[in-house]
Amino acid sequence: MIPVSGFEGQTVAVLGLGRTGRAAATALQAGEAQVIVWDDSAAARDVAADDGLDVVDLGKPDAMDGVASLIVSPGIPHLYPNPNPIIAAAWAAGVPVDNDIGLFFRSFATSDWDSFDVAPRVIAVTGSNGKSTTSALIHHILIENGRPAQLAGNIGRGVLDIDPAQDGGVVVLELSSYQSELARALTPDVAVFTNLSADHLDRHAGLGGYFAAKRRLLTEGGPDRAVIGVDEAEGRFLCNQMIQGPQDDRVIRVSSGQKLTGPGWTVFARKGFLSEYRKGRQVGSIDLRHVKGLPGAHNHQNACAAYAACRTLGLGPKGIEAAMHSYPGLPHRSQLVAERDGVRFVNDSKATNVDSAAKALQAFDKIRWICGGLQKEGGLDGLLPHLGHVVKAYVIGREAEDFARQLIDTETDICTTMETAVSRATADAKPGEVVLLAPAAASFDQYDNFEKRGEDFMACVTDATT
Repeated sequence: MIPVSGFEGQTVAVLGLGRTGRAAATALQAGEAQVIVWDDSAAARDVAADDGLDVVDLGKPDAMDGVASLIVSPGIPHLYPNPNPIIAAAWAAGVPVDNDIGLFFRSFATSDWDSFDVAPRVIAVTGSNGKSTTSALIHHILIENGRPAQLAGNIGRGVLDIDPAQDGGVVVLELSSYQSELARALTPDVAVFTNLSADHLDRHAGLGGYFAAKRRLLTEGGPDRAVIGVDEAEGRFLCNQMIQGPQDDRVIRVSSGQKLTGPGWTVFARKGFLSEYRKGRQVGSIDLRHVKGLPGAHNHQNACAAYAACRTLGLGPKGIEAAMHSYPGLPHRSQLVAERDGVRFVNDSKATNVDSAAKALQAFDKIRWICGGLQKEGGLDGLLPHLGHVVKAYVIGREAEDFARQLIDTETDICTTMETAVSRATADAKPGEVVLLAPAAASFDQYDNFEKRGEDFMACVTDATT
């Protein structure tokens, strides 16, 4: 646990009692704050009360009197589409609003660091797609190369649940836009921006607001090193904001699909080969084509970002390459779950938006595509240029018919349920083809989350192939 500093003897309110909120309350208590908590769920409040937390209705008038700070869980909207009433009350009362990420950055460094030979480091990763894989890959590379490391934030453990820093240790944080937009302290040593595509537009009032939440990690965080994907205009804009000149090697430009030139520091992948250039000279390369845990161009971008972040910590190319080959991949992200009679079954349930599904579709040839679910704003037009490898689409979800109508010039099969989709795709599939779950939609019409959807796919594959 990371005890929260700076609130000794003061009252701090915590809004939201999920994993993040509970960890924040416990860490604040460990830092000798007086903690009061609230959640709209009566069940969550009852559990908190049974655990000895002081449950106070923060929606009552004058509830903010004497409160030093309000700590908000990431799922609670504070601005768009409408501010949560309790957050609005904190604004009116002049109570600073923060989140667990802000608490972490204000509390992680302690006087114990004075005795360390090597100062601990924090690598923070954000972006629309690939941030989980990039974060997990960085963590894996560090561990395989003998560096003590912890994985936290939007993946792994809650950021305040991790162990205190140790000599030379590295904390790898995955940060969503919900987390980065509100943190009052945001000071990583290395910041990584993978890419940007439309997502969470209602929460951020459009793409500009979404990008603004992401870019805070770099422009306001002031990292020593920045690793920036430049395959979109937003990444190129952000890179330009961070550099002091063409040879500024504090910024590492990353790409998948294009060769990057210039006198600075670049890492890019083309045709399955990763290359690192510094001052116009190649200093490292990796053949990614046979790295089983990182299939496809989108994962090659993740590999480039992870490689660059690890290089900033002094790891050598050979050690990074060896670790990549042992990387098992993350569940529900281009996860190979079975192979039968020359047909591969791949679970990419995390492909919850059009851009991430498009990347998954580009990673394989001859695809039996299982797709559908709760559609996000913007429709499916962005997918249409990427359907050339799709032999047939098997559409699930309550909106299956509407989803299928948008897949112009693609053969579709309205299946509705996962069991039906997997059964029909398995029966149709020929050797050399891939049965791919990449829904391009949220899961909430049929499942609690994308993990449950992926688990159902895997269970159906087991039934269909045994």
